[in-house]
Amino acid sequence: MPFRSRPPATPPEQPAASRRLSLHRPAAPALPPDRPVSPPPAVSPGARRGAAPPPRVQRVASPVAASAPVGTRLNKRLAELGLCSRREADDWIAHGWVYVNGKVAEMGVKVTPQDKVTVERAAQRQQANQVTIVLHKPMGYVSGQAEDGHTPAVALINPCTHWREDPSGLRFTPPHLRGLAPAARLDIDSVGLLVLTQDGRVARQLIGEDSLIDKEYLVRVVYEGPDARRSGERAAPLQEIDERDPVRTNVQAVFPPALLERLRHGLSLDGQPLKPAKVEWQNPEQLRFVLTEGKKRQIRRMCEQVGLKVVGLKRIRIGRVTLGNLPVGQWRYLGTHERF
Repeated sequence: MPFRSRPPATPPEQPAASRRLSLHRPAAPALPPDRPVSPPPAVSPGARRGAAPPPRVQRVASPVAASAPVGTRLNKRLAELGLCSRREADDWIAHGWVYVNGKVAEMGVKVTPQDKVTVERAAQRQQANQVTIVLHKPMGYVSGQAEDGHTPAVALINPCTHWREDPSGLRFTPPHLRGLAPAARLDIDSVGLLVLTQDGRVARQLIGEDSLIDKEYLVRVVYEGPDARRSGERAAPLQEIDERDPVRTNVQAVFPPALLERLRHGLSLDGQPLKPAKVEWQNPEQLRFVLTEGKKRQIRRMCEQVGLKVVGLKRIRIGRVTLGNLPVGQWRYLGTHERF
């Protein structure tokens, strides 16, 4: 019986679900274990002309590389592009407003730089209606959710506390409270400029990992260091002065310049070195801090490390937006012309 070669087997068709979204090129199929892949032999410079070329061997990706995750999560990519926050991106994906290579994106999908990501105008219209609010937070209010019986700052956002001189021209409506969240928090004992926003782009700009927006504070302090003396207060015999008695007036006169330099650069919190800060005396009892990061109770903890106790803290600026003459407990909208 004559020998007949069999036609090559046709690979089975992939199920429809696996063809719904393809974000990268499929790897070449792996060869069986008993057929190892070896590189093509090198051709020596002295090889005879006209010699047959060496056989070409197909390079195959290893099973480990083929199964490794590829690309970046879609919500992270949208945030990196500055379109929205990750949480907002998840909301857009859930609404079916995001497409990858022309197909509706699924939650959790990963994309590569070669994939084309587009967003429907409905998402842009929703974003255009979002508001950002500037509040002069009083003492005793927490920035975020209610805790330990304390009232959240968002409770102050109502028509009665809307600043009459608000230049934005916007009028308060209840939907402006939906999803309103603080960006760059203030602790319960601090006052001043607090930003609450519905816009994920603003939140990422102020508190994102790569944020470079600086924040300015006025900080009233007393000195509790071991060499503290009551400079500027009533004269008293040295034996009547406890070395641990805090200096409350003319703190600048007794605070060591070397410790001021440590405030500017050289301190660590939670095992991580702090970024350089601008720190200078505003008056004999008050320091001016300018920070580009915002760890929890950062200024208070920095001061504790150099023997200072904070007795008053007020934030007066975030980027190019200042507190100005906004009254305590009142708020205004961020104007369309304002940028942090």
